[in-house]
Amino acid sequence: MPTSVAAIFGPTGVGKTAVALALSDRLRDRGEDPVAISADALQVYRGLETLTGVATAEGQARLEHRLLSFVPVTEEFSVGSYMPLAHAEIDAALAAGRRPIVVGGTGLYLRAALAELSMRKAGPGETSELWSNATRHPTLLCGLVMDRPALYAAIEARVDAIVAAGAEAEVRAAEAAGPSRTARKALGFDELLSGDVAGMKKRSRNLARRQLTWMRKMTGLETIDVTARDAADVAAEIADRLVAGREVP
Repeated sequence: MPTSVAAIFGPTGVGKTAVALALSDRLRDRGEDPVAISADALQVYRGLETLTGVATAEGQARLEHRLLSFVPVTEEFSVGSYMPLAHAEIDAALAAGRRPIVVGGTGLYLRAALAELSMRKAGPGETSELWSNATRHPTLLCGLVMDRPALYAAIEARVDAIVAAGAEAEVRAAEAAGPSRTARKALGFDELLSGDVAGMKKRSRNLARRQLTWMRKMTGLETIDVTARDAADVAAEIADRLVAGREVP
């Protein structure tokens, strides 16, 4: 019966969802029942699935995903709203004997899912309590990285695929509905409204650099270079680390 959490973080375009799906296959082969809990600030929005890269219907049939596409695009959402939901999903999964796979690219949401963070703003001279390194459950925290040229090529391909899949129409429908301030932060929202695909790619590269900075701040993170590796190979490595008990206390 699993007592620990697997967490997968990394920059946009690195292949987090594919690795999570492959990991679920590997864990099921070992008799486990995995469930994914999203740690993405924008994938919570219903109606922006293509733009934000939500797992496809096929992917969600392969691995149950929680905390995806449940907030109306007109509503505000924050990490303070997300944290108790993520804790409840993880606790329920473990209580049911399931393996939680926390996966996403929003660093603060990932920390909020794994730890008990204070949402109180730090005053002058105080240390922010948003940086707690103490996880609520034993956790194997894996950070996926890729050679920078390969990552940028993957980002270009990802943006092209999102556009080809109809993200512009999705964004225009959301704009007509009156999106909230937080929903408008979705990468590519404003760029696609103006037809600026090149701008979306540039913003995606900038986001990837910020996500890599987040990774350097994460205590206990185990870095996995996924350059020129397929998702099944990476998933096998993560599954082996779980079995070996190499987890963050």
